[in-house]
Amino acid sequence: MKLSNTVIKPIITEKTYSLANEGRYVFMVGMEATKGSVEKELDRIYGVDAIDIQISIMPGKRRRMMKSRLLSEPKRWKKAVVKLKKGQTIDLFPKE
Repeated sequence: MKLSNTVIKPIITEKTYSLANEGRYVFMVGMEATKGSVEKELDRIYGVDAIDIQISIMPGKRRRMMKSRLLSEPKRWKKAVVKLKKGQTIDLFPKE
């Protein structure tokens, strides 16, 4: 599920689920993405207004290749933590 070149996909984990209760949502974004471009894409896709955006580059984790001493290192990726205006939500998580 690729949303666009700027906002690739939402990151759904237990930690991001608890952040969503505070009005913060986490997305995987492209390496060329800036705070302004992420804000415009979220407004276009979900129709929400972002108050604060924090972007960080995540390192690729090293993995051992099939019981050998060789290691592979996946590419780095960028994530954005977005805080929305009060009262606005994005429906990413299933309702129970």
